[in-house]
Amino acid sequence: MQIKNPKFEISAVRPNQYPSNGLPEIVLVGKSNVGKSSFVNTMIQRKKLARTSSEPGKTRQINFYNLDDIFYFVDLPGYGFSKMSKKEQEQVGKFIEQYLFNRKEITLIIFLVDIRHTPTENDKLMYHYIISSGLPCLILANKADKIAKTKVPEAVKTIQKHLNPLGDIPIMPFSSERKIYQEDVWNFIGDFRDVP
Repeated sequence: MQIKNPKFEISAVRPNQYPSNGLPEIVLVGKSNVGKSSFVNTMIQRKKLARTSSEPGKTRQINFYNLDDIFYFVDLPGYGFSKMSKKEQEQVGKFIEQYLFNRKEITLIIFLVDIRHTPTENDKLMYHYIISSGLPCLILANKADKIAKTKVPEAVKTIQKHLNPLGDIPIMPFSSERKIYQEDVWNFIGDFRDVP
């Protein structure tokens, strides 16, 4: 899919700050520094629309990216960042929960995990949290460029075994560097772009 005029629209922490145009929202969830911002930039073929940082925990608000007034990518704050104070973690947790469980425009959650590592306890907690929301989900095994291409299928299987042994939720590899998986992801999310 060619996105011609993507734009960062707003950072929000309260429902009254969310966009009110009713467009579908595809939500990005993952631990700090897993590559959610890089995912946005890769998918829309822009280098700096979503601000990336090597410092984990940089995103502390919900960021809405408007893609040609067709749908939004919505980047949630990462979890598992230890330098955030307990109070900050609680505040961030509350507004994420409020958004995920009440926002009618959400059509798909994309859950990013690091392909190089077995899912952590935090990853498993977030996975169960997503499942309990009842929303459709795609698991993306990100940073596939960091391992040999021949090891990607096995690494994907390992993540599936730990997070979703039933195999009823799709899992796909992704890499912002190689960009070879981009089309597969666009094809998958195509069905979720149109209907809130």
